[in-house]
Amino acid sequence: MANMIERHVTLVKRIAYHLLARLPANVQLDDLVQSGMIGLIEAAKNFDGSKGASFETYAGIRIRGAMLDEIRKGDWVPRSVHKNARMVAQATAELESLLGREVKDIEVAEKLDITLNEYHDILNDVNSGRILGIEDLGVDEDVLHNEEHLNSSDTPYVHTQTERFNASLLQAIKTLPERDALVLSLYYNDEMNLKEIGAILDVSESRVSQIHGQAMIKLKAKVSDWI
Repeated sequence: MANMIERHVTLVKRIAYHLLARLPANVQLDDLVQSGMIGLIEAAKNFDGSKGASFETYAGIRIRGAMLDEIRKGDWVPRSVHKNARMVAQATAELESLLGREVKDIEVAEKLDITLNEYHDILNDVNSGRILGIEDLGVDEDVLHNEEHLNSSDTPYVHTQTERFNASLLQAIKTLPERDALVLSLYYNDEMNLKEIGAILDVSESRVSQIHGQAMIKLKAKVSDWI
């Protein structure tokens, strides 16, 4: 087990750096690494190779989960950020239900009676103020890979519910505009940072942040019944 842990220390650091890029400056890399090491140790203890997943895949989920658990013990986000995120999600869901299609930034801004710049500021605040990601929807990031949920402690009922939720989430992702879905894929599947994605899309890092935040808010609205 010790050898397995030693070989995957770099995985802990890689995940820590990836999360750190999405967190406020007061979050320290050492704290993420420390909690991630706990997740790695637990993964080494509980890994069952007979289930078909590689140890790196299994450990990555456990490491990321341990880091997120540690981060969520504290809440540095102003209430206004949570309120604005809910407000945008509700407005987006109402407009999409009314129009029967994906809505544009300006349409959501008009619905909220704010300027387009103010709407983009909300998206940036939501994206930079907290971890706004697939894991906030109640699943692991690996759902984007369409991998089986890896939790051996799940009961059959919970496992079935998880599979149904993952299927709904994957379907919701497919309904996103192509650029939104591409940003999510590059960010979670390829673990690229916002600057790298911006270079691919030929837009600013700030714009990528807005697209990511908007995509996640749309997904939350689409799967709101599950959440």
